[in-house]
Amino acid sequence: MNKKILILGATGRTGNLLLRQLLDRGYQVNVLIRDKERMVMHQNMSVFEGTPTDEKALEKAIDGCDVIISVLNISRTCDFPWASLRTQPDFLSHTLSNVIRLGTGIGVKRIIILSAWGVGDTKSDIPWWFKWLIDYSNIGVAYRDHEQQEKLLVDSGMDYTIIRPVGLVNSETEKNVLVSLNNYPKPGLTISRKNVARFIISVLENDCYINQKPVIYTK
Repeated sequence: MNKKILILGATGRTGNLLLRQLLDRGYQVNVLIRDKERMVMHQNMSVFEGTPTDEKALEKAIDGCDVIISVLNISRTCDFPWASLRTQPDFLSHTLSNVIRLGTGIGVKRIIILSAWGVGDTKSDIPWWFKWLIDYSNIGVAYRDHEQQEKLLVDSGMDYTIIRPVGLVNSETEKNVLVSLNNYPKPGLTISRKNVARFIISVLENDCYINQKPVIYTK
């Protein structure tokens, strides 16, 4: 287990769970966050202060890493679908453009990102009310930028895995994570953040779903 991982989004609800699971498994992890004071330090973790749209800060955080994992998302002031944005509407694609350029420049080939069910070709698979929210609320900003970052990654030449979870919930119960490809089998509607983090680690450790976009869910 000698891979060194950069996590982007480590202070988010899914990112924090992923970080703790990786550290528990003995990985060396770099994180890039706005404020170091928000992070409880760990002997296997190096903390870099800054934002992923800051190229100099990102370059320092990537240095020495073998794999990049992004669990970033567009942030709103609350979970209300029409809440104002905290981040720029192109935050994800801007960040990923930097990641691709800097990562490939130092020879990083492997990247795993968290996207969403309903992005790109899966929009036709989601319930009608969900499509309406994407089209007519601020939720749609994130889905459109996820789609843009997916396109950038597909064209990057990196060994990518784009994970598209269904609706995220906060359950602590561990369940078997199921995978849908090309809407088969038809996925369920929810998955916990804890199980998403477990799936990301399984993709990392088994080097699977390379250049694929699995939709993940639980029953």
